[in-house]
Amino acid sequence: MPIALGIDTGGTYTDAVLIDTASGTVLASAKALTTRPDLSLGITAALDAAFAVPAGPGRASAPAAGAVELVGLSTTLATNAIVEDQGAPVCLVLVGYDPGLIQARGLAGELVTRDVVHVRGGHDGQGDEVEPLDERAVLAAAAARREQVAAFAVSAYFGVRNPAHELRARALIEGATGLPVTCGHELTSQLDSVRRATTAALNARLVPTLRELIATLRRVLAARRIAAPLMIVKGDGSLVQADWAMQRPIETILSGPAASVVGAWHLAGRQDGWVVDVGGTTTDIALLRQGLPRLNPTGARVGRWRTMVQTVDVHTAGLGGDSHVRVNRDTGEVLLGPRRAMPLCQLAAAHPHVLGELRRQAEAREYLELGGQFCLALRRPPNLAPREAELLDRLDSRPRSLAWLAQQLPQGLLAVRQIESLERHQAIQRAAFTPTDALHVLGRFRRWDAEAARLGAALLAAQSGRTAAELCAEVVAAFGRRLAQELVTKALADEDRLPAWQAEPTARALLQRGLGEHPASAVDCRLQLREPVVAVGAPVAAYAPQAAAHLHTRLLIPPHAEVANAIGAVANGVVQRLRVLVRPHDLIFRFHLPTGVQDFPDLEAGIEHARSVATAHLRDLARQAGAPHADVQMVRRDHTVPDGYGGDGEIFVEAELEFVAAGGPGLHGADTTRANSRLEAAPAAPAQPPAPAPTACLGTDGGRS
Repeated sequence: MPIALGIDTGGTYTDAVLIDTASGTVLASAKALTTRPDLSLGITAALDAAFAVPAGPGRASAPAAGAVELVGLSTTLATNAIVEDQGAPVCLVLVGYDPGLIQARGLAGELVTRDVVHVRGGHDGQGDEVEPLDERAVLAAAAARREQVAAFAVSAYFGVRNPAHELRARALIEGATGLPVTCGHELTSQLDSVRRATTAALNARLVPTLRELIATLRRVLAARRIAAPLMIVKGDGSLVQADWAMQRPIETILSGPAASVVGAWHLAGRQDGWVVDVGGTTTDIALLRQGLPRLNPTGARVGRWRTMVQTVDVHTAGLGGDSHVRVNRDTGEVLLGPRRAMPLCQLAAAHPHVLGELRRQAEAREYLELGGQFCLALRRPPNLAPREAELLDRLDSRPRSLAWLAQQLPQGLLAVRQIESLERHQAIQRAAFTPTDALHVLGRFRRWDAEAARLGAALLAAQSGRTAAELCAEVVAAFGRRLAQELVTKALADEDRLPAWQAEPTARALLQRGLGEHPASAVDCRLQLREPVVAVGAPVAAYAPQAAAHLHTRLLIPPHAEVANAIGAVANGVVQRLRVLVRPHDLIFRFHLPTGVQDFPDLEAGIEHARSVATAHLRDLARQAGAPHADVQMVRRDHTVPDGYGGDGEIFVEAELEFVAAGGPGLHGADTTRANSRLEAAPAAPAQPPAPAPTACLGTDGGRS
């Protein structure tokens, strides 16, 4: 029986799923805790558990590793590395940029690395060469940094209108150093010189990191004699071969949320609706309409960086099963997140002495505001402040309660500030009461130590005059209301009405009444989502029903919802996109093709030539990305303006040709192209109104160079 193996490494759990590729049936699945910084440990644990699942209905034996024909991975690695400002040292080569203008506008900090080399060259908005590429300067930069950096990035001014200088610079650098080189035009066809350079530099910095993960995963697979092709999920939900991903790791940002959308679409029978993925750390929300996930045409923002990588348009909220639960001591309101904490039930299961400390705290009622909170040392980062180093010295291999630290350290309660600083450095892990603990107390989830959860609930409940059971019920209710609020926020944001609930008291009051928070109010509101909610993730059965009820919509929790991300890692196909711009140039039409510019006196003849070139180019890219056969579709958009004479005449401004290539592999092999045709063949972005002619200027928001 041919099998596909899907793997998802999330912030809390790593999932593995084995699927019959002929029928799409889930044969086995397993979860393991994600292990940082070595993700391979969690992956190994999940794989071992999945292959150990015994025979079940419809199969006489457990799944065999030798039957695996396809492996798909969705990973948080690229996203986390960008957020945490990690990665290899890189050199960014800017061709034709104005360094004085970059400094004057304060944009140097947007370039990711301080190692920036400016060389002469570049093109104008029509793709004409402004001045020749300074090849000697490129070679000198490469020779000087050959032993200092792990990769190079090249971005040329108006490189998306004519990539000739980027391609030549890459050839020179690769020949001189043998190191990987990222070109800006390969990652985006959009204008904005600084963001394009940022994206190229981030990609270059991630290349060694993703190469290491893929090499490690291949060793894990080889140890199980799995020799199947390894595919990686991109941020738009499509798949690419691992070798391709190693060259363009930036395209894997938001890989996990994209996989959840694809997995939910597959599990729910490709129904339209709001996909809600509730994880341990975050909740991700995306819209499926006519089988299509909405894409973010302007590029994803990750941490403080604005990239030009097109991804599924996902709304992410700091709300999950491991959200730190607190109580507002003035109002008694239960607060969830956004900080993540290890659940007390999980901590006590691994460290039994924690139970005794929780009992002591419950009896003594000391430092009640710190009750039930612990911290565990993870690593020792360099350049710590003296007080932070002293605090870290107090943490040995055993978790310590914050109450104990407040008693032991001279600064007392002020030590909590050092705790927060060490958390930001990822030097320690905080453990505290979470929604997962609440479910243990209520008997709705049993995996770890329920007594630790009950003691933690009692300590927190004492701050608000509730019983432990009342507190836990309110935590679940608050989670459902917050989930409904995030759905409303996403729905309004998609209509360009991004709400700021805290800054808009009337809107906030209406939202609260719509969610039933003020049942005695004279004003009654009803909120309703027109589309159903498709909920995936391990804890959704506990929280999603209340959210759907608040919004008076249908709820779908498909089978295997807890491993939807891993299913999404193999449920899609390979997709490659290309945008060709056509603009009038003197008395001819200029086509900005991936190989450079070409001029044609006849528009239609030029479009046919562009179709031929783009189709061959995309099929070649699709083969490199893992699809031996790909269908290519073109969407043409002509932009015109009235001729100004009062009639029906129009003046041609430009045309955009959007090409999309789609093909296997996927759950159903060659059938993937047909099954996912609505998803894969869609144009990358909705049609835009006519734009003014670009000018040669440097910009960040809507910049045209």
